[in-house]
Amino acid sequence: MSDPLVTADWLARNLDQVIVLDATYYLPPDPAQSRLDFETTRIPGARLFEVDEIADQASDLPHMLPDEARFAAAMAELGIDGTKPVVVYDRSATHFSAPRVWYTLRLFGLNECYVLDGGLPLWIKGGHPVEAGACQNAAVAARDWTLARHMVLSGAELAERVAAGGETVIDARSQERFDGTAPEPRPGLSSGHMVGASCLPFPALTGEDGRFADVATLKELFAAVDGGAPIVTCGSGMTACVLALGLARLGLGARLYDGSWAEWGQDTLGAIQTSR
Repeated sequence: MSDPLVTADWLARNLDQVIVLDATYYLPPDPAQSRLDFETTRIPGARLFEVDEIADQASDLPHMLPDEARFAAAMAELGIDGTKPVVVYDRSATHFSAPRVWYTLRLFGLNECYVLDGGLPLWIKGGHPVEAGACQNAAVAARDWTLARHMVLSGAELAERVAAGGETVIDARSQERFDGTAPEPRPGLSSGHMVGASCLPFPALTGEDGRFADVATLKELFAAVDGGAPIVTCGSGMTACVLALGLARLGLGARLYDGSWAEWGQDTLGAIQTSR
């Protein structure tokens, strides 16, 4: 399938042919709540992908991408060896965290990976079954996975590209945070945006019915993208992946600035603009 989204009805028909991951994440981070929600209500057979655990534990920045060894160990524990498609969902109304896990899996070479359109809310609304209780994953032997490093930018790399000009950088944060008229939720960060970036708040990619934007709407939202793979960014590398999902629906790639504003907002990498 070329579309990175699948519908609840499609998943219901193919549930025994795929691996389902619950990628629910909360701000501020609350792993206990994520697990409690998972054990209270989930799609049958789903496994919990813990975003802050399957991440670089040595970084001071939140949920940065793991190295290949940590990713491989996590995939083995989750029972993922690449032989089955994976469908990722969350329980938000705006596809908040599932695209991050989808993008992570794709970066490590799992190409048959999809996001459930509308997540758990539309699954339940469609009358599909749920289950509850503790879950024991069927682990598999670990295999090698290779990170597509060229699709991820460090702060230093992005600073060079911004200074040189010519890059398309799209920020998924709110317009107020982008403009610098609202404070950042993480303490100690400057407000505003990097020079030359544009703002496309990630909730704009979800309709009022909870479904992801259709292709016609996405073409309007990304009208300024004239090919290539724009750089996507946000507060901490999470909702930037919502933009990456939208671009993928248009057949376009996206490079991720993983550190995002959690790093750039420390005011050590490059100029910060505001609209105040």
